[in-house]
Amino acid sequence: MASVAFSGVLVPHPTPRSPFSSPTNRFLIRCNVAEPLKFKDNGKPVMPVINGEQTVSFPSFLTSTHFERSPVQKNDTRLKIFSGTANPLLAQEIACYMGLELGKIEIKRFADGEIYVQLQESVRGCDVYLVQPTCPPANENLMELLIMIDACRRASAKTITAVIPYFGYARADRKTQGRESIAAKLVANLITEAGADRVLACDLHSGQSMGYFDIPVDHVHGQPVILDYLASKTICSDDLIVVSPDVGGVARARAFAKKLSDAPLAIVDKRRQGHNVAEVMNLIGDVKGKVAVMVDDMIDTAGTIAKGAALLHQEGAREVYACCTHAVFSPPAIERLSSGLFQEVIITNTIPLAEQNYFPQLTVLSVANLLGETIWRVHDDCSGGFEPYSSLGID
Repeated sequence: MASVAFSGVLVPHPTPRSPFSSPTNRFLIRCNVAEPLKFKDNGKPVMPVINGEQTVSFPSFLTSTHFERSPVQKNDTRLKIFSGTANPLLAQEIACYMGLELGKIEIKRFADGEIYVQLQESVRGCDVYLVQPTCPPANENLMELLIMIDACRRASAKTITAVIPYFGYARADRKTQGRESIAAKLVANLITEAGADRVLACDLHSGQSMGYFDIPVDHVHGQPVILDYLASKTICSDDLIVVSPDVGGVARARAFAKKLSDAPLAIVDKRRQGHNVAEVMNLIGDVKGKVAVMVDDMIDTAGTIAKGAALLHQEGAREVYACCTHAVFSPPAIERLSSGLFQEVIITNTIPLAEQNYFPQLTVLSVANLLGETIWRVHDDCSGGFEPYSSLGID
């Protein structure tokens, strides 16, 4: 049985375990925040121990001995974390990693669909972090984020940081035809004008989206989480090849391949005929007898990555893995991903996944430690430019 960790214990998941997965890694790490965490002398939280075993382990890139921080004072209320309704479980995991409790907030919808937000505790003079991905339904979650920002601004918060694990409308970042809108810039303006002082985003669709904001943007990458998981698998480095599902993702795939034992690179050439419709044309590179790892920032309808996987099998690939940070999974993505083309589909929890969308080949990794560590460094005014911090990819 595949397992999902919840509230400090492993809870069996109804989907069967994939025969291709590692039994020690195929679960989502979540922490119990029912009681306060204890802290070591270096300020790192001590994870709860149940039945003599530590229930949560941090990825290797977050356990460096270089990381030093003053112990958290429980009566220090300068830092507050609030969660919207888009992904409350991720927000809870982030708070758990940081040894904090989520702030109290009331969010409800009136009969006509309008959103009501009220903070249930004072944030005057505090550094506030609002965790709210703008995932589907994108418009609902975006409007909720804007109202949360406005509520914090009117409550005299010192600084407001919008933590957006998945930034919706990021694909509308340029004009490909005449008379099109650039919605990514519009959304950036809305967040800025609502009162946000800073944005923390994870794996933006394109780097230029950071330039759309007139406020600082901390851009972190989910690659370390996925790389840490792949390193635990018994795959010979000589058999690996990293595949970009389209020409636009070559830079991302090249960076991934360099960190994955400097693996060779292949590219799937596709011609897009319309929105959410892709046609694969040919393959650049040799994948015969190789274990192909397809890397992308998101999977929406899975048309691109599924057709790419079919082409890789035709060209002689032994196994195909799919890796992405954002699992949008619009229909018919689940049918395509569970059709047997993939040995394993590896995603993160930047977007909450409905229980009915789990399938045997799916592995969900948590980015809570990554985002929690980034929040600490932003709060402590730590730079990501020197070596101990550079592994997180904080710009």
